[in-house]
Amino acid sequence: MRIDRDISVAEIEDWLRDDDAAHLETLWHAADETRHKIVGDAVHFRGLIEISNYCVRSCAYCGLRRENAKIDRYRMNAEEIMRCAYRAVAMRYGTVVIQSGEDYGVDCEWLASVIERIKAETPLAVTLGMGERSFEELRMWREAGADRYLLRFETSDVRLYEKIHPDMAGTKSDRIALLRVLRSLGYETGGGVMIGMPGQNYTSLARDIAVFRREDFDMIGVGPFIANPDTPLGLQGETDGVDQIRATDVMAYKVIALTRLVCPRANIPATTALSVVNTTEGRVNALACGANVIMPNITPVEYRKKYAIYPNKACAEETAEVCAEKSHLQIATLGCSVGTGRGDAIRLA
Repeated sequence: MRIDRDISVAEIEDWLRDDDAAHLETLWHAADETRHKIVGDAVHFRGLIEISNYCVRSCAYCGLRRENAKIDRYRMNAEEIMRCAYRAVAMRYGTVVIQSGEDYGVDCEWLASVIERIKAETPLAVTLGMGERSFEELRMWREAGADRYLLRFETSDVRLYEKIHPDMAGTKSDRIALLRVLRSLGYETGGGVMIGMPGQNYTSLARDIAVFRREDFDMIGVGPFIANPDTPLGLQGETDGVDQIRATDVMAYKVIALTRLVCPRANIPATTALSVVNTTEGRVNALACGANVIMPNITPVEYRKKYAIYPNKACAEETAEVCAEKSHLQIATLGCSVGTGRGDAIRLA
């Protein structure tokens, strides 16, 4: 099978189905070589700050969904967020990622003022992951200094998307279209999908990877679906069928490797979810298959364990320093270096 940037959707699907160890070694090697040649050997750290676990959405997979009465809701205040930003600087991170549920209690102007403080008082790049917000809100945050925006579209399969991410009354959810709006505002844009959610098949996932190539995202986050028992998909369990994608670490490595090949310049994280399905080698294997970013959690511990998108999150109760030290050790085993500076997306001629 071909291994290059222009492989077809059918060829991508063939790779997703392939379980031959020798074949997969060629895939891992090709992705790692592409990562080395295009984005280099530096692994960039992004300090993750989970500022709120409120959400107005009813997503069938997410523990933050508004119907979940089993979690203790919180919102961080400005000073708490700034302390996290200062901590990121002290730990020599180049970026903070401010993330929340889709929480309209996080006021637009208030968040803009926090972004302005971070940009005035630190050298950090600011990435936002605030869900589907209005054009005016997104524009205000960009003008305040936000550099990047993460919005995983989860699946490009419209039927499956409507099942897992229902529209709110009076609105239509189209995250791929919103990512184009974000790019028009000058953000670096980040998309991504879940791997192995019930009802997802090989053809659907192969098309998702083709969407990454078509949209040329600056950042691409992919990770295995982990069932939250307090959600409809968690209660449903796995779906049987020969074409059902399984939420394994190996399948995630395939997607990361193929994504690196078709989107060679993208920043691709070794996601936290991989550390749940493979606690010892999930992240380091992802880095060996084309990933080049790690996002250590610097949210205060008392909040971190409440941001329960899925259960058994890695580093849920450990200090930011302990989480970072684990990542440093993993990077060292690969012979890679820790990136310095902001780690902005590169542009290919």
